[in-house]
Amino acid sequence: MQTMHSTSLVDYLLAQPSGKPIPVEFSEKISKKVLRFHTKLPGYEPTRLVRLQQLAQSWGVAEAWVKNESTRFGLKAFKVLGGSYAIARWLCQRLGKDIDTIAYDELTGEELRKRLGQITFATATDGNHGRGVAWTAQQLGQAAMVYMPKGTVRSRVENIRAHGATVEITDLNYDDTVQMCWQIAREKDWVVVQDTAWEGYTDIPLWIMQGYSTMCCEVRNQIVQSQLKPPTHVFLQAGNGAFTAAMVGGLVNHYQQNAPCFIIMEPHNAACMFKSATAGDHQPHRVSGDLKTIMAGLACGEPNPMAWHILRAFSCCYIRCADVVAANGIRILAHPLEGDDAVEAGESGAVGIGLLDLITHDSQLGSLKQQLGIGSDSRLLFFNTEGATDPDNRREILWFGKYPYHPDPTN
Repeated sequence: MQTMHSTSLVDYLLAQPSGKPIPVEFSEKISKKVLRFHTKLPGYEPTRLVRLQQLAQSWGVAEAWVKNESTRFGLKAFKVLGGSYAIARWLCQRLGKDIDTIAYDELTGEELRKRLGQITFATATDGNHGRGVAWTAQQLGQAAMVYMPKGTVRSRVENIRAHGATVEITDLNYDDTVQMCWQIAREKDWVVVQDTAWEGYTDIPLWIMQGYSTMCCEVRNQIVQSQLKPPTHVFLQAGNGAFTAAMVGGLVNHYQQNAPCFIIMEPHNAACMFKSATAGDHQPHRVSGDLKTIMAGLACGEPNPMAWHILRAFSCCYIRCADVVAANGIRILAHPLEGDDAVEAGESGAVGIGLLDLITHDSQLGSLKQQLGIGSDSRLLFFNTEGATDPDNRREILWFGKYPYHPDPTN
């Protein structure tokens, strides 16, 4: 029987993963195919795996690694990996070609536009995914139409418009904006590039998820090249679960029976995976409302069903966090212990670091660290999924102590 535990800053639910079936959609063969495509893109290079040895020592663990996606293609987020691969797969399907054999020049050339015409790729986004779609459309000489939910900050809008996309801010939350985008795109014969799936719309969401697996390939290579042992625990933030399930799928396929413990993290007001796990019926469940959180990239109330079925099979813990947890993660990464490198993290990228620090220092959560088996031999992997995509808010957090954090003094 699963039991939910609550403190003032987090709620958590321990789970017993079944460990099956292994998601074949994220096999090493597919992951390597995806990586080969991304190496064709201008400006590709692996993002750093930052080793925070001093922070790990302060936490009482063997290793703490951060996969730093804030530098990916100069776009400050990982999302372009999914959008670019999905769009390329769609184009290859229309052309009757294999993505492994098609040259990048063929995708960007005038001949393709003459054959297929002007294409508009449409998406709904909180910022990072839309920027990735807009960047890809720009590289290909195609058009992008991007819808954004209410409350979207200006910096994220301008970042997308800078790539030539048309942007419209709605008065809806993220999930309702997705549905609006879908309806308009069908009427206008646009191609929807969305990382959530529903009946009749699964190919592109799967290609987006597979696109993310380049990060898994890079992480595995970086760990081997550094002669390090594999991770024992992986902290993964979840919006609709697409990124999360892709990381779980890729790492499970590589490590098989030695797969790490996966801890799933969400904002309090948008914790659809937590709600789905709590329901106990193996089905995805939606969270409704305005989904308000500083972790804008995670403000999704509708689980991707393909993602949910992977997460429920392999996750060992679901945690929903207050915004202060992410804010503290930003501060820790920006001002590291002496000897560790600083990392530019946005709100959605920093929540894992903030959570582990909270687990370590708050006496109310001391048992969770033990229940997760985190100790002196543990090797923890985090993904900084974005940089400062909302620089004004990040400055408020760092300069003026917005969302103050007070560790439990009794610990």
